[in-house]
Amino acid sequence: MEYITSANIACGFHAGDPLIMQKTVRLAMERGVAVGAHPGFPDLLGFGRRDMAVSPQEASAYITYQVGALAAFVQSAGGRLQHVKPHGALYNMAAKDPVLAKAIAGAVAAMDRELVLVALAGSALYHAGREAGLKVAGEVFADRAYTADGNLVPRSNPQALIKDPVEGARRVRRMVVEGVLTALTGEELPVQADTVCVHGDTPDAVAYVADIRRLLLQEGITIAPMANIVGKAGE
Repeated sequence: MEYITSANIACGFHAGDPLIMQKTVRLAMERGVAVGAHPGFPDLLGFGRRDMAVSPQEASAYITYQVGALAAFVQSAGGRLQHVKPHGALYNMAAKDPVLAKAIAGAVAAMDRELVLVALAGSALYHAGREAGLKVAGEVFADRAYTADGNLVPRSNPQALIKDPVEGARRVRRMVVEGVLTALTGEELPVQADTVCVHGDTPDAVAYVADIRRLLLQEGITIAPMANIVGKAGE
């Protein structure tokens, strides 16, 4: 918490429970870290990283249920929820599926149009959020490799994870400062990086975040909660 400005907190479907949610919200708020809901598929055994076939109605209800629960913990602690970032397979599927992306964005907009929707930069979910009139943060990943079309390399690929914090920080610098990401196969793609993700279960996650923060500050990059950075379409 001492290195980050925004936290994605699981809402019970893929990880967490009411006590952990309450504890984590309070810890983040004590450290001045903005809180976001991290809703996923109802898949505790697979940690939300297995694809599921769901209807738009089901996806919308999953989002509403989980975000509402975390928002209540934030409100009871005297704060306000900043953002929503789908987790795992739900996030990756919505990055490619416009119908699923529209359902997620619509659910967020129906709850609170001031919420920031976090989406893979340039993805279907990113565009759906903008079309729904939301603030959308284009997300890049420090600890994940990319495919040539700008999506994340599946975790089934042994090269999907970037395990070296130094390498991860170097990649983030290029994405944030130069607006360029390098795919696993060598292609260079333009990218808009509003927020940087490091997964909590990545080995050496704390060192990862510390290295990235130090490098960005050295580059003169302002590090702030994403709500301070992104605006709605047209702003």
